[in-house]
Amino acid sequence: MRGIRGATTVDRNEAEHIRERTKELLTEMTEKNEVDPAQVVHIWFTVTDDIDAAFPAKATRMLPGDWTYVPVMCAREIPVPDSLPRCIRIMMTVNTEARPETIRHIFREDAVQLRTDLSAVDKTSR
Repeated sequence: MRGIRGATTVDRNEAEHIRERTKELLTEMTEKNEVDPAQVVHIWFTVTDDIDAAFPAKATRMLPGDWTYVPVMCAREIPVPDSLPRCIRIMMTVNTEARPETIRHIFREDAVQLRTDLSAVDKTSR
């Protein structure tokens, strides 16, 4: 079992934009890690306080394949002063035999600054 991290930012607090950015992130996380919905234990989404127009977890249902039975949950991120605004973070737990160093964590948009050590590994996520 492994955790796959991902994060992105939104330009505006609008439902469709939130869902679209989340869908893009989830798609890249699943494709780069060759994840099938049946492998996913659960997905946790957190959002900063400035995102409240939509549940990012709803984007899971927009993905191709059967994501119906994948448990998803949204929560608020801790409001740390000077933290990255308009940020959606994802922790996807999957059943896999993959070694930790082979997991492709995905950071998009302004969220690349959250983990420059991991973002530098995969320039295509920028």
